[in-house]
Amino acid sequence: MLEMMRKHAITLAVFALVCTAFIAFTHNLTKQVIVEQEQAQLLRVLDELLPPSSYDEPLFNHCVMLTNEQFLGSSQALPVFTAIKDGQPQGYAIEAIAPDGYSGDIKLVVGVNIDGSLSGVRVLNHNETPGLGDKIELSRSNWVLSFNGKTLLSEDDARWAVRNDGGQFDAFTGATITPRAVVKAVRKVLLLVKQQPQLLTQAPACGGAL
Repeated sequence: MLEMMRKHAITLAVFALVCTAFIAFTHNLTKQVIVEQEQAQLLRVLDELLPPSSYDEPLFNHCVMLTNEQFLGSSQALPVFTAIKDGQPQGYAIEAIAPDGYSGDIKLVVGVNIDGSLSGVRVLNHNETPGLGDKIELSRSNWVLSFNGKTLLSEDDARWAVRNDGGQFDAFTGATITPRAVVKAVRKVLLLVKQQPQLLTQAPACGGAL
């Protein structure tokens, strides 16, 4: 009996080790695929927000990792790309986090022209409710295009809110929290560009961080 129990214990231990190794392998493989997909998506977004005609030097040559929770919504360093043409900045693509989405963080890329107007906003990642909050995705609705060309007049610009709160941006029926979070995050990015533009170029270079 003891011998049989020992054999069963060894079998279970081996099975557990094999399962653990398989899960770890699958996790690492999946993680790498996710990273590659996010990088490919980022490149597509950069082409939309900073079209090739807006720069004559590679964007990745003018990329910094900015850490600023006040303006970017995260304590982690996030990339900022600057479009340079004829030696002069033409605009920025700035990653930011809306930390107060309905289901958690919403990762954005905000395109800002050198005159302070928005070239566009895109959502990189989120966990918002399908059919409701996911309308922040361009593939789900055109809502995110409502940011195009918008500017921030001042820190107290009342237009920067959803219509439910007296602002200029539509909310989603049954999902006001999600667009409210995105509007707030984009407004903070515009404040960053308006109030502390030097941070966009003085942060550490991206290097191999992406």
